[in-house]
Amino acid sequence: MAMMLVLNTCPDKKTANKIAESLVQKKLAACVSIVALDRSLYRWRGRIVQAKEWLLLIKTKASLYGRVEAHIKANHPHETPEIIGFSIKKGDKRYLAWVGKNTAMP
Repeated sequence: MAMMLVLNTCPDKKTANKIAESLVQKKLAACVSIVALDRSLYRWRGRIVQAKEWLLLIKTKASLYGRVEAHIKANHPHETPEIIGFSIKKGDKRYLAWVGKNTAMP
């Protein structure tokens, strides 16, 4: 069973908590770690923007990626939220089995 790590940044702690909790509750993710970022710099509409953001580290099955992405888009305030998925090539077998058991069937 293929697993993924999905990254998503949120503009505030309330949004980060809402998305993280709902992903776990709906079994779209087994675990979501929330990391406070001191500062993000990015170009948006021709300007360089600085912002404090919250990073979600979402652990899920690769087969659930489409549902995770759709859920984030439906619950995120940004027009173009950052959503990036990475295939997990290696990891502790017991942990990855736990992720599999704690996520929904695709």
